[in-house]
Amino acid sequence: MEPDRRSWTPSSIVLVTAGVTLIGTGFYFLLLRPPLLPEDIRYMVLPPAQFDILRPLLELWLTHAFRVMGGYVLATGVLMMTLAVTAFRTHQNGAAIGCLIGGVASVGWMAVVNFLIDSDFKWVLLAMALLWATSHALLWSEKPAQRVRS
Repeated sequence: MEPDRRSWTPSSIVLVTAGVTLIGTGFYFLLLRPPLLPEDIRYMVLPPAQFDILRPLLELWLTHAFRVMGGYVLATGVLMMTLAVTAFRTHQNGAAIGCLIGGVASVGWMAVVNFLIDSDFKWVLLAMALLWATSHALLWSEKPAQRVRS
């Protein structure tokens, strides 16, 4: 039996929410994030004299790097939302697999790395990853008869 394509499932609603958080994060990196945060400077453990020599070029480089990263995070969020309102919502297996791989490689890995570097934002990023993971748990807990082959 084909699911009602107009209905919104809990899994797709949560995935849309996860996409929105990524879009917001992408805009933060594109428009608001300073090149260096206090945690970045702590992580480098450089004496002030050495850091002062590197700082101007490092800030210029990081501004470009974070703009690129912001674009990719924003794009991932848009794609996640698009998937949520289309094939994921109708429980197509290919959408679930693609979203699983994409989520692990993006928001999942971002959360892991931020724990590895002991980022000040690790818990926020973990919450974003858990939102994405929750959408998958909900997808697999929703009525199996709703799943369609793709």
